[in-house]
Amino acid sequence: MRGITTMRRGSIVAAIAIGSVAVLTACGTSSGGGTAAPEATELGDMESSVSILAWPGYVEDGSNDPAVDWVTPFEEDTGCEVVSKSYPTSDDAVNLMKTGDYDVVAASGDATLRLIAAGDVAPINTDLIPNYAGIFDFLKDQAWNSVDGESYGVPHGYGANLLLYNTDDVTPAPTSWDVVFDKASEYTGKVTAYDSPIYIADAAVYLMAHQPDLGITNPYALDETQFQAAVDLLKEQRPHISEYWSDYLKEISAFETGDSVVGTTWQVIENSLEAEGAATDVVLPEEGATGWSDTWMIASEAKSPNCAYAWLDYIASPEANATATAYFGEAPSSEAACDFRDDCEAYHAGDADYASQIWYWTTPIADCVDGRTDVECIDYAQWTQAWSEIKG
Repeated sequence: MRGITTMRRGSIVAAIAIGSVAVLTACGTSSGGGTAAPEATELGDMESSVSILAWPGYVEDGSNDPAVDWVTPFEEDTGCEVVSKSYPTSDDAVNLMKTGDYDVVAASGDATLRLIAAGDVAPINTDLIPNYAGIFDFLKDQAWNSVDGESYGVPHGYGANLLLYNTDDVTPAPTSWDVVFDKASEYTGKVTAYDSPIYIADAAVYLMAHQPDLGITNPYALDETQFQAAVDLLKEQRPHISEYWSDYLKEISAFETGDSVVGTTWQVIENSLEAEGAATDVVLPEEGATGWSDTWMIASEAKSPNCAYAWLDYIASPEANATATAYFGEAPSSEAACDFRDDCEAYHAGDADYASQIWYWTTPIADCVDGRTDVECIDYAQWTQAWSEIKG
């Protein structure tokens, strides 16, 4: 649930060449009640426009920065005029998709299963998306973008929620999340954490390693006992928190001023701090970390399904994906995209071992996503209620 208000404005050349994209004649419509529409099976004529709902910085047409525009080449090649709207949180995206006003949505894993369960998005036919073949295998067919063997979207970018620390104040260099949990009292009033119910999963990742008797095998599949342990850990952390952040610029400012010295972060934040000469560094702790892998999805009742498929193929193309993910500050979804970026190493793009340590955001649901059938897991609505109680 990344509520970014301003993206990194690097000097990114938007010279994007787009090849042929697939168009289709029709998509099925949702039957409602959580039943998804069938996937498209054939190609046809483009419509005149496509409506896209996405995180800020995912659909740039030069209006924010004339040098940043990967939308215009798509429009010129396909004839599909892009109409876009950005949203601040995953909850907003879920609610907006219920209006039926959007053909395409870029959703994080804490929203995707909710969209699928509600029947608001349709399974996709990856054969109609040529660029899907080049996407990293470890991003495909995952719990947050596929159900019962059916793919519901195209992976976009991904990243880990890392541990950021002030190298002067936090010594020795940390290797564990214990500095924000069991040892948080050493930095009282200067610990920061991500402001979202999904942060409960960060506590669960820590408990997986430090309280194995709880039996947690997936931080998004928590039964009542496991969930309460994670909530209790966050309530213990609460007195030591300086602030919960969702605007990444505020976290940058807090570390520059010294108001925060340790906490969860993204690689792009450390890149910005490093560029300003701040005494900070990041680490992927030994317990692993949560993270995100965003997915482009098509509405089950899309008014422009042909243009929607065209967009999914285009945004997965190496040039467009490289430009969009670099602008946002995340790893691209394919090795070929790294031919158009010079910072893939910093984002560990394509590093399967690194990616295997990331627990990508997945919507918590009652049907435990770890495969257990003998218990009921705590769903996202209860995570949201608990988060309000944790923050007080």
